[in-house]
Amino acid sequence: MKERIIIIVLFLSIIVEPLSAEKLVNGTCPSSLRTFCYDGIIVPMWRPSTGITAGDKAARAIVYFSALMYLFLGVSIIADRFMAAIEVITSQEKEVIVRRKNGETQTISVRIWNETVSNLTLMALGSSAPEILLSVIEIIGKNFEAGDLGPGTIVGSAAFNLFVIIGVCIIVVPDGQIRRIKHLSVFFITSSWSLFAYLWMYLIIAVFTPGVVEVWEALLTFIFFPVIVICAYIADTKIFFKKFLKKKYRATALMKAANGDLELTNHTEEVTYSLTDGELLAEESEFDRHRMDYVDAIKEIRKRNPNIGMKELEELAQMEVLNKGPKSRAYYRMQATRQLTGSGNVIKKAKVERRMSFDDNRLTTETYPPHVQRFFFNPGHYTVMENVGTFPVTVTRVGGDMHAVVSVEYFTLDGTAVAEEDYEPVKGVMLFSAGETHKQIMITIIDDDIFEEDEHFAVHLSNLEVKHSKTKIEPVLVDPMVATIMVLDDDHFGVFQFEVTDLTVSESCEFAEVKVQRVSGCRGVVRLPYQTSEGTAKGGGKDFEDTVGYIEFQNDQTEFA
Repeated sequence: MKERIIIIVLFLSIIVEPLSAEKLVNGTCPSSLRTFCYDGIIVPMWRPSTGITAGDKAARAIVYFSALMYLFLGVSIIADRFMAAIEVITSQEKEVIVRRKNGETQTISVRIWNETVSNLTLMALGSSAPEILLSVIEIIGKNFEAGDLGPGTIVGSAAFNLFVIIGVCIIVVPDGQIRRIKHLSVFFITSSWSLFAYLWMYLIIAVFTPGVVEVWEALLTFIFFPVIVICAYIADTKIFFKKFLKKKYRATALMKAANGDLELTNHTEEVTYSLTDGELLAEESEFDRHRMDYVDAIKEIRKRNPNIGMKELEELAQMEVLNKGPKSRAYYRMQATRQLTGSGNVIKKAKVERRMSFDDNRLTTETYPPHVQRFFFNPGHYTVMENVGTFPVTVTRVGGDMHAVVSVEYFTLDGTAVAEEDYEPVKGVMLFSAGETHKQIMITIIDDDIFEEDEHFAVHLSNLEVKHSKTKIEPVLVDPMVATIMVLDDDHFGVFQFEVTDLTVSESCEFAEVKVQRVSGCRGVVRLPYQTSEGTAKGGGKDFEDTVGYIEFQNDQTEFA
């Protein structure tokens, strides 16, 4: 209902606006529309413009509309390419090697661009590229005099973003659910500056120099932009807030690395970051959050589809985690353009290309010094049935001298699955001999006949040590250094369904027997309520007797009639 009201309001605003824009002649509305045609910057006026038939007007309207749509799509495609390049730039990451207090080294991925700064600068430029292009084309074509298209496009787009989009985002939140602003301080800064922008435009156009934009006004307006970015960056990083002092010092290493103050990849001198036990950097815990999102997604999908296949389950879980990730305005604008031009859905393509293990894509594209040797799980997520028995978890090493002998410790850690009850715990030292790139840890799952929720636990890597090497190497752990094992219970209560959904019986039959089946599990005693409801046939003894009751499935029972 809310969506229909929004569509009606927008439609009426489109219709009412042209009617209100008609000029009055002698204080009354004209009997016919007075249209003044001008040559366009690209498409000229189609002469003659007067004395033409209604059919000619309709044909010309179709031609002009088709040409405008063609040019519009052209601008959108160019802007789409531009925004895609900007997304690549702002998503760049840098690998930083940190050393814990116990001497263990670890590689953490750090974003080079601050998210707030990139959204306010490059992302804003990319998403507003069509409006900027149209305004620049018009103002150059009109000898730097404002036309009807440019200012209206930019101001209208900004007003639409501020009022309509924010209003729609608020009104479409489902009943009983809430949405929160992630960075409230940044939101206050940007919204305040957005409102000030309208006031500043009014002062320039109507107060200071009516109808003219002076050079000093333009320069001052441009200076406001970096001021907005700096204010938002300060609010985002909380540089001047003393109560965040500990957090700031924890992030010092990351900020230095991102700003290029330390050439960590060259390792010209040893750089040590002391991290207290149990303390995680923001980027370090990002993988853990991603891992838990994956576990939660598998659980939810299994609840909705208990008989789903393993491969499809993993693909749907990956898709759901990808959909939950934050996306910029440029992303959604590119998505809309690609759907209009038939380029397909970005998320659906990413579902096939993106893998949950964070190894293949990033580790092959990132540049590391020749002496750095990385150790990680490949893949970082495993989904198995409870009756799988024993299966291997693979650890991989890449880079550096492969003739070196390196040891790495491993151990299991409980999640919702408990050692000795759901799986056999393992702990030990794995030795990579000369030339070995992969080693396997054998994990055993304990099968039982008790119904349980789907559970998970983890396998960790730690304490790398070079046993023998003829050349200098530096072993480091990189993500995924924790492997998540998702154990799917095969002792499910089951899914209940009718054997046939349409049953035809004769009116002379005294009873109709309906068979209920139990699939995808048969563990435990389940009591299932049932009742009849009217369709075209009426109850209450007219066409059938109303029936209400319970049926009870015993353990291992799969049918009831």
